[in-house]
Amino acid sequence: MTTKSSDFSRRTFVKGSAAATAAGAVAPSLFIPNATAAGAFRNDPTNQATVKLGFNVPQSGAYADEGADELRAFKLAVKHLNGEGDGGMMNTMKPLSLKGNGILGKKVEYVTGDTQTKSDAARASAKRMIEKDGVIMFSGGSSSGVAIAVQSLAQEMGTIFMAGLTHSNDTTGKDRRRYGFRHFFNAHMSGAALAPVLEAEYGRDRQVYHLTADYTWGWSQEKSIQDFTASQAGWQTKAAVRTPVGAGDFSQYITPVLNSGADVLVLNHYGKDMVNSLTQAIQFGLRDKQVNGKDFQIVVPLFSRLMAQGAGENIKGILGSTGWNWKLQDEGSRAFVKSFGQEYGFPPSQAAHTCYCQTMLYADAVERAGTFNPEEVIKQLEDHTFDGMGNGETLYRGADHQCFKDVLVVRGNENPSSQFDLLDVQQIVPRAKVEYPEDTYPGELGPYKV
Repeated sequence: MTTKSSDFSRRTFVKGSAAATAAGAVAPSLFIPNATAAGAFRNDPTNQATVKLGFNVPQSGAYADEGADELRAFKLAVKHLNGEGDGGMMNTMKPLSLKGNGILGKKVEYVTGDTQTKSDAARASAKRMIEKDGVIMFSGGSSSGVAIAVQSLAQEMGTIFMAGLTHSNDTTGKDRRRYGFRHFFNAHMSGAALAPVLEAEYGRDRQVYHLTADYTWGWSQEKSIQDFTASQAGWQTKAAVRTPVGAGDFSQYITPVLNSGADVLVLNHYGKDMVNSLTQAIQFGLRDKQVNGKDFQIVVPLFSRLMAQGAGENIKGILGSTGWNWKLQDEGSRAFVKSFGQEYGFPPSQAAHTCYCQTMLYADAVERAGTFNPEEVIKQLEDHTFDGMGNGETLYRGADHQCFKDVLVVRGNENPSSQFDLLDVQQIVPRAKVEYPEDTYPGELGPYKV
């Protein structure tokens, strides 16, 4: 199917059968607190008829919209792994070891949890999945603070974590872990992709005001944009102000921008926080101002279609970056959009894309390893090159467990053809332009769990 932007305003999708549920008659998998026997590992499903995965997403909190779409993608991935539906990216993944009969012939089941967009809640939920539900792998999260917290738990428990939406450089930098893997791109890549476009669009020597979510992702994004725009375009930071996640009302942070002398506002916010801060910035008239003889501009470094929907008219013309877009025409993207659209009646977000890919990549690595043993699966994921999943040929780098692939620079669509056609892809920035040496963000993966 070709996915033109208007398809989702004209076409009625037939919702497929529901994905497999976590409920089942199979007894909980074996819990091994500290496996010492040769070949033994926690929650080994070898003698079970099924294998269980854990999907830990924000079902409440500032990033709940992203979490809802992540969960849809996880459920779709389970259907495809179990041989239901049209197979999605199993028709396009290269190389492919999956057979559509579960994972290593075992039907896939799942349990879900609510991270609440909070690190402590996410760790507690993940720990329950591992200790009580017997999951062999868990995934999810739409916050880098959450991802880093549960990735540390994964290392402690010897259970693989396939991170969902996490954009901080720290996730695969100083906080990288042997049992954690990230498919999503990061703040460094956003900065590298955006800086040349921002210079071409808005010129050199701009004065910039940053409003930044006060946690690891916000700090990381702020620094990456500062570094790349300063070195490439001579942009200078006028002020950088930290804001709490879930603030709701950002007026007290936006008012000082009006008389700051800044001519660019960078909103290092995500989810509902970005929707609220952008909406309020425009209500304050910032886009109608001229400062330093230049038209005032607003930049949102990390975009998503879900955020664009929430911001409505305010998103028009705003530049940012994104990890994937449903209008891409490569065969993998088209296959995923078709499957997701038939299941849910609307196109997937970048959060859905990365979570679907993570699930399939884990399952495929197990098939290649011929075992669920995490150590052997990790070895299959490290330095694995794959294609047919969107964003071109992609490397899962062994040194830091970061995927390197093409990155998109997007602009809020001035004339959308449907309620989903909200972001125009301005550039597909090749992987070579955003890739960086493995020692750029030093960190230690740590040992295999013994």
